[in-house]
Amino acid sequence: MSNTKQSWIDLRSDTVTRPSAAMRAAMHEAEVGDDVYADDPSVNRLQAYAAELFGYEAALFAPSGTQTNLLALLSHCARGDEYLAGQEAHTYKYEGGGAAVLGSIQPQPLPNQADGSIALSDIAAAIKPDDFHFARSRLLALENTIGGRVLPATYIQAATSLAHERGLATHLDGARICNAAVRSGVSLQQAVLGFDSVSVCLSKGLGAPVGSLLCGDSALIKQALRWRKMLGGGMRQAGSLAAAGLYALENNVSRLADDHDNATLLANGLSQIACIQVQTPQTNIVYADLPETACPALNDFLSQRGIMARVTPHMRMVTHLDIGREDISMVVAAFTDFFGTWQTVAIAASSKQ
Repeated sequence: MSNTKQSWIDLRSDTVTRPSAAMRAAMHEAEVGDDVYADDPSVNRLQAYAAELFGYEAALFAPSGTQTNLLALLSHCARGDEYLAGQEAHTYKYEGGGAAVLGSIQPQPLPNQADGSIALSDIAAAIKPDDFHFARSRLLALENTIGGRVLPATYIQAATSLAHERGLATHLDGARICNAAVRSGVSLQQAVLGFDSVSVCLSKGLGAPVGSLLCGDSALIKQALRWRKMLGGGMRQAGSLAAAGLYALENNVSRLADDHDNATLLANGLSQIACIQVQTPQTNIVYADLPETACPALNDFLSQRGIMARVTPHMRMVTHLDIGREDISMVVAAFTDFFGTWQTVAIAASSKQ
């Protein structure tokens, strides 16, 4: 494990990571200023570094990925416009309807395919004609990774080209774009090709405690800066947080491969248990289908073993920098022990019926 040993093995999400000793030292030593006046040197360094790293003119630091996504939607679209997104997309499903509530921007949700993509034919059909009866289609918003799945580069090129040909801008919810890039073996600039803007989360697998970045051209970021202030996202001496984000980008991208390996190790171990169906993970997210009747008891059992997880019939487990190979072994052992006993009890109960 990268950080000081914690008492719990927490598989709920990669958002639970804690800053390492080295990251805490960088935070402690950070130069600070008033970021609303644009004179926090650590924030400025982070924004300049991120813009160069992802290949954009500018970047903006904000408290959360929900806010950077909303900043993008508000900056690309006006009142009465619409954005196209997948039914499973975070921007549509998990961000409180912010674009509609705060920007009067209409979402146009489209079905996600099994690989996380949106069919090109569905995108083309959803783009409205220039007619005052319709909301104005202005933006295609994709997500990579989505549910742990990496969108194919050929699909991204085709989808963003289609959007641009039809007059739409493109935004990428890249909360885990670094996972996608590492998994695909491409640079971060290659991973975001075709997108006019990208939101990048620093507080998931990269391990920073707070913050996300919006990258785009200078005009978009200037507009987003105004929206950030309006939304209450203007921060003062934010350099300590920015220093953590800069450390994360400089040190924690390539190590995401360890999380992917641990997810594969976990999936392989769980797949040996007869009553669990496990999907092969592409990155750091493992999905397992469990018997519904086992879930309440399994939740209690895992808790007794020091394992935090959201136990559901379609269970999601996420590896991260606070999870090591020894932790994976303990988790697999806990599942194996539980289902060994549970299956015996279930068979006995069934035989009495």
